[in-house]
Amino acid sequence: MKASTFVYPWDVNGDPEAATRIAGLGVQQATLAAAYHSTRALTPRHPRHRIVTAEHASVLYPTDARWEGRALRPYAAGDWAPGDAFGEAAAHLSEAGLEVHTWVVLAHNSRLGAEHPDTSVVNAYGDRYPWAPCIAQPATRAYLTDLAVEAALRPGAAGTELESLGWYGLQHLHAHDKTGGVPLGDAGMYLMALCFCGTCREGYGEQGLDADSLAAAVRAALEPLWQGAPDDGGWAGVEKLLGAGTAAATRASRDETARTLQETAVRAVRAAAPEGFQILLHADPVTYHVGANPGVDPEHILSVADGVVVPCAGGPDLLTPFSRAREDAVIAANFPVVSQMGGSPGTLAADVARARELGATEIRLYHAGLASDGDLDAIREALAGP
Repeated sequence: MKASTFVYPWDVNGDPEAATRIAGLGVQQATLAAAYHSTRALTPRHPRHRIVTAEHASVLYPTDARWEGRALRPYAAGDWAPGDAFGEAAAHLSEAGLEVHTWVVLAHNSRLGAEHPDTSVVNAYGDRYPWAPCIAQPATRAYLTDLAVEAALRPGAAGTELESLGWYGLQHLHAHDKTGGVPLGDAGMYLMALCFCGTCREGYGEQGLDADSLAAAVRAALEPLWQGAPDDGGWAGVEKLLGAGTAAATRASRDETARTLQETAVRAVRAAAPEGFQILLHADPVTYHVGANPGVDPEHILSVADGVVVPCAGGPDLLTPFSRAREDAVIAANFPVVSQMGGSPGTLAADVARARELGATEIRLYHAGLASDGDLDAIREALAGP
């Protein structure tokens, strides 16, 4: 089964042994970041540095003329990824025998929200989420679509993996995050993800909802959770808190918004890509889920894209709805393999076997650049197989 590992350009550039070491894990592909959010990353084997701080979301290559005169445009990387950092790393990885696919993070950009606050998701309390661009706004949708095309189609790339192509919510893991004091489950997280910017307020109106009344209902529904009541979780929990009819109307509006953006972005990438270029989306099979793996309808998304990358940190069960939806799709099981970040490289062989049983056709490993030497040894052993 084909395996790929995620990697950053700064893991490779300046380290003459990196590409060969990654290829030596037994993977056939490197999924290399072309557009990425802010982060602080360990580089445990790099000869020049141990920590890389990407101060803001950026593209890791030089942009082209499509952005001239536009208010919403990607930000260039600083000294953490100067010049065409993606292109340089891709060349090294290709020389080591690896197929390179782009890794493109889209609707997750704190600097965009800081500099253009009107683009951000606004919750029922009026709080803005600067890390979460509202994907209902026309200008934001145009920006995300053009970014998907430009970042996906880097020279030498054989495919792309689009992350965060959908709604983002409260979940962010922001620097020094302090939001875990009240345990919100699926239901609370959904309510906290509902956007009340001007565009979304109009969208609720099209579903027969008054936006002011809806915001008040959301606040009232959340109040017991703030006071310590258990979050029943799941869609039934949302219906219990908000009422079944109101909950369904909000979901209809948001599902349509995400679905049409995904269609538009994938169609644009497809139109500009060479024949055979593979387009995958990071996705969750529950449409109301938000975040890096936004919720999608499996049958719909697999009629649009070539396949999906599915989070398997909690086990491979999320694979099943996708594998049932389309037999010839790429279903990539994404396993965290950094033991100090919650991964389990020691059980990778068994995890891959189980994923295969549930319909996985490929695997993804997060993340070769962040892993310790011991983690890499375990990956190498698992992929070597019996």
